[in-house]
Amino acid sequence: MFYETAKNDHGLPYNPYKSIVVPRPIGWISTLSRDDVANLAPYSQFNNLGYDPPYVMFSAGSNPEDARRKDSVVNAIDTREFVCSMATYDLREAVDRSSHYVDPEIDEFDYAGVTKEESRMVRAPRVAEAPVHLECRFDQCVVLPGNYPEHTVHMIIGEVLGVHIRDDALNAEGKLDIARLRPLARLGYLDYTSVDSVFTMDIPDDGREGLRRRGMGGEARGRPKAVE
Repeated sequence: MFYETAKNDHGLPYNPYKSIVVPRPIGWISTLSRDDVANLAPYSQFNNLGYDPPYVMFSAGSNPEDARRKDSVVNAIDTREFVCSMATYDLREAVDRSSHYVDPEIDEFDYAGVTKEESRMVRAPRVAEAPVHLECRFDQCVVLPGNYPEHTVHMIIGEVLGVHIRDDALNAEGKLDIARLRPLARLGYLDYTSVDSVFTMDIPDDGREGLRRRGMGGEARGRPKAVE
């Protein structure tokens, strides 16, 4: 089959697009408002953007009722910071509850039933129950116009300033024990998954393995980024 996205003429009972680019990791984003009200919300348009320095992004659609920006977007822009906590299978019910639309003055940590933990480099709190946290400084907002005002998307990009990893999140080799942590991911529709199996593949030795082990993704300082 083929369909044009502008016409949305796929003929299926549900739009298949959101189930094509999958699985999408869930960024559990916490922010503070200008009035110090804590906001917590999950975003499945979330990913890593770079390593040196590390950047992450989350993308938020507008409020479907009045097309206003999501609280996470407003707060990240206003305060120039946010935190991403790892959403895991064990925390799935709290993650789901934090996705509900509530008034901006509601503390969504309390609403979701999770505990605030103080961050070190930003003022926004992190989810104490989560095994991993990324403290981020706002870098920029990219606005992607929608066909209707309520479909406008705001992509927030932040530089990761600090990383928290709980000791029991690591295995005996000093690696994140992903299969045990079971990070959540979105599959589209109302479907989700979690990582419960891991396999490895050998990477051809082309001289970049040492760089990868240092988390530089094949790019060394001083080398043109176009090499990768």
